[in-house]
Amino acid sequence: MASNNGTITITVSHRGNTHPLSLLPDSTLAYLHARLEELTSVPPDNQKLLYKGKKSVPEDATVLEAGLKDGMKVQLIGPTAEELGGLKAVESEHQRKERILRERAQKAHAKVRSTGRASPSSDAQYTFHRIEPLPHLPNPASARDLLTRLANDPAIRHVMRKHKFSVGVLTELAPHEQPHLLGLNVNAGQAIKLRLRTDRYDGFRTYKEVRRVLCHELTHNVWGDHDNNFKELNSTLNKEVAEFEHAQAAGTHHLADPGFELPHSALEAEAQEYVLGGGAHTVGGPTTSSLNDSPEERRRKILAATMSRLQKEEEELEQRCGTAGH
Repeated sequence: MASNNGTITITVSHRGNTHPLSLLPDSTLAYLHARLEELTSVPPDNQKLLYKGKKSVPEDATVLEAGLKDGMKVQLIGPTAEELGGLKAVESEHQRKERILRERAQKAHAKVRSTGRASPSSDAQYTFHRIEPLPHLPNPASARDLLTRLANDPAIRHVMRKHKFSVGVLTELAPHEQPHLLGLNVNAGQAIKLRLRTDRYDGFRTYKEVRRVLCHELTHNVWGDHDNNFKELNSTLNKEVAEFEHAQAAGTHHLADPGFELPHSALEAEAQEYVLGGGAHTVGGPTTSSLNDSPEERRRKILAATMSRLQKEEEELEQRCGTAGH
C-alpha cells in the first residue's frame, strides 16, 4: 500500500545504520537493490532483505509485488564489496593451490613410498582465514577472543580438516540488527556469522551454545536446506566433536571405578546420533534419577534427558538460522 502522495517509504537497517528510502509503487526490486548498493556498498547479488510478508519474485517485479508496504522496516544482510574482495582473494589463493596440486598429481608417473608423516601445512587451507568482530559493538576485544577460541578449538579444527572445510571470514551477528538469528553462512563458506552476545549486550552467550551453532553453520558449507542430507552431516559433525573431546579426556583420566559412567560429552554424541540424525528412536521411562538406580539405568536417564534437550536446541537452531533456503 502506498502513502497519500503515491510513494512507499521504507526504513532499511544495515549494521546499525538506518536508511530511509522513498520509492514509487512501480519501482522494481532491481532499482531498490541498486539504491541500497549506493548506500551500503553491498552488491545486489549479495543483498538479503528480511521483512514481514516477503514474497519470492524476480528482479523485474515491483516492490509492491515483492510484499513491501509503506512504513515497513527492512533488515539488509550482506558483505560489502570491500569484504568480498578479500574473500575472493582467499578463494583465488585456494584455487591456485588446488591447481598446483592437480598438476603435480598428473606429473607423478610412479608411486613413492612415504616413510614419514604428512606435513601439517597440507591441511592449512582448511581453517578460518580471517577473524572479524564487529567494531561498532561494545567490547570488540572480548568478541575477538571468543571468535579466536572457536577458530582454534581442537575439535573444530579436527572436523574442518577431516571434511575439508574452508571459511573466509568468521565474524559475529549483532543482536539488535538480527534479533531472530543465531547464525548465518554466506555463500557456502565465504563467511560464517555467529550470535555471540546476549540481547542486552551485558555479556556473551556460553561457549558451548555458540560452538553448536558453528557446527550447524559449517554444515551449510555443503548443504543449503535443512533436509535429511543436512541433518545427517550435522549429526556427524556434532558426534565427531564430542568423540574427539572424549578421546582427549580418556587419555588423561584413569577409569578405576567399575561403576564408572560415560562422560556427558559421550552421551551427547550418542544422543546426537539419534536426534540430529533424524531417527525415530525413543528412550522411554522416567528421567529422574534415584539413588537405587543401577549405573546403566542412570546412564539411560541421562541419555533420555540429553536427547530431549538436544532435540529442542536443534529445532531452535533451524528456526533461527538465516542460511537455509537462500
